[in-house]
Amino acid sequence: MAHPIATATPAAPAITPISVKAILPWAVFFGILLMALIYFVGAEQGATSLISGEDVHEWVHDGRHLLGFPCH
Repeated sequence: MAHPIATATPAAPAITPISVKAILPWAVFFGILLMALIYFVGAEQGATSLISGEDVHEWVHDGRHLLGFPCH
């Protein structure tokens, strides 16, 4: 009868948890960036326009259609 060969299993590397204090500044930064992007793609034209002219509209025109925002 054969004896099973004992094999050593490597220990899993210790996973260090990331604290909320480390994530919070990045979450706020990307949240503000996302809100600005949504504003420029979805609302930067007409009565709510912060920038005069049609330049922003032309730059984000295809993005508006892709995301379903009306612009015509």
